[in-house]
Amino acid sequence: MSHFVLGLDFGTNSVRCLVVRVQDGKEIATSVSTYKHGEEGILLDANDPNLARQHPKDYETGTETTVREALAQAASFENFSPDKIIGIGVDTTGSTPLPVDRDGIPLAYQEKFADNLQAMAWLWKDHTSFEEAAAITEKASREHPEYLAKCGGIYSSEWYFSKLWHYLKQDSELAEATYAWVEMSDWIPGFLTGSLKPENLKLSVCAAGHKGLYCEDWGGYPAAEFLSGLDARIPELMSHVPNKAYAVDTPAGVLCEEWAGKLGLPAGIPVAVGAFDAHLGAVGSNIQPGTLIKILGTSSCDMIVAPNSMNLADIPGICGIVDGSILPGYYGLEAGQSAAGDVFNWFVNEIVPGGKDLGSHESLTSGAEALKPGESGLLALDWNNGNRCVLVDPRVTGLILGQTLHTQPAEIYRTLIESTAFGARVILERFEEYDVQVGEIINCGGIAEKNPLVMQIYADITGRPLKISRSAQTCALGAAICGAVVAGKDRGGYNSFAEAQAAMTGLKDVVFTPILENQNVYNRLYKLYRDLHDAFGTKSWEGNLHHVMKDLLEIRDGARVTG
Repeated sequence: MSHFVLGLDFGTNSVRCLVVRVQDGKEIATSVSTYKHGEEGILLDANDPNLARQHPKDYETGTETTVREALAQAASFENFSPDKIIGIGVDTTGSTPLPVDRDGIPLAYQEKFADNLQAMAWLWKDHTSFEEAAAITEKASREHPEYLAKCGGIYSSEWYFSKLWHYLKQDSELAEATYAWVEMSDWIPGFLTGSLKPENLKLSVCAAGHKGLYCEDWGGYPAAEFLSGLDARIPELMSHVPNKAYAVDTPAGVLCEEWAGKLGLPAGIPVAVGAFDAHLGAVGSNIQPGTLIKILGTSSCDMIVAPNSMNLADIPGICGIVDGSILPGYYGLEAGQSAAGDVFNWFVNEIVPGGKDLGSHESLTSGAEALKPGESGLLALDWNNGNRCVLVDPRVTGLILGQTLHTQPAEIYRTLIESTAFGARVILERFEEYDVQVGEIINCGGIAEKNPLVMQIYADITGRPLKISRSAQTCALGAAICGAVVAGKDRGGYNSFAEAQAAMTGLKDVVFTPILENQNVYNRLYKLYRDLHDAFGTKSWEGNLHHVMKDLLEIRDGARVTG
């Protein structure tokens, strides 16, 4: 008998529902709904480029729309019916917290706060709290260095407590009305299961551990004394949510009658505890010890796991080492870049060289493919949205070096691709510097699916063969796998992630292998990238950048001679 699961993937711009057959991971239906509020689902402020918010109502309406559409598609598939859905999993962006009342209802739903950007969900890439993040880092380094050790040594403006602290400073009436500060990854399973009261939520260890300084070694969230030193109101708000977090093999509850009716599903289906999109993208790509999963989209995330029996060193500059954040029984290690595809989109959408036709991704990719490594004489830093790893600094910016009056748009486009690949190599080397060895790299996400040029450049710069996940929707597939595991074998699912991943994931036939000639040139360029990276990104660098432009010209001239 066939059984099926639902994966709900709440991304930066849209929500996706994926219907998957449990036996073999066949994806039988999918639906995507773009968030209705803001610009491509993001509420912005022209006066503050660091602000990025979302309306939580979009999460609810998007869920209803996509599930109903996906079920309608699946209806024509052999042996499918809604009563054969045995589990539901959820992934979201993060840290994307939102203020709620004592019933778990977003304050944005109240008429008096309906147009208040502070009352919305604070999207992961909101960097308005950069000052608070720096202050948390400074305070924790003095009082509780163990807090920072597990999250890479620096607290980020993208994370839970820096956003909460900044939020409390913005609007006294709103702050007074706030009962709890809840992660989106906890709130969505909460409304699906009819358990929205903050005290009743099953919290995600993925969110709490990577973004909220949560660790069972010190009893959960940070001590109230430490939090009150940030803002006296924080400990009370934290007392309204549980001080216990769970991995994704734990049910958050079962689908409630209200939402079963809205979605056209039977009530009582197990719903897994939520997690972040990148972490479940890793699950959907069959992450195992020694396998780095690279999710390449608007930003990038690098995920790896290690058995929790290992004595892992703390790794500076990554986004954390959290027990159970990806797979139960394993430490989940997260790193990534604040912008990848967003850098390419910026060039196409904002600079638009040559107009809409000549300045399209397709046109620029075609021009970039005709270039040899180093031929442009250009080098860039990929910090257009700050640096997530390993500098953890939102106050650094992008750079393009080596331009002349002959520089062409396609040359800049290729250089921007190369810059993100150099940033990826920095992260890879940081993992291995601390004895987390990478045996293979599996890529997923929109860029990995659609742009072979990007993948070849990444292979040449990292010096590693790059594999591609079979699924084009690995985050939603990972969420669906969680649904299969919380359902359990008795209901037609699986009792372990190892069993579920073996049956439901796979790889494409294509492998991007490093080209030695390209690799040699990129090794020279990478040394120059590291000079720029360390000179502009660290206080400790001591050196001279006089050689950089000269070396770029030498590499350029050599490439053109051999061309």
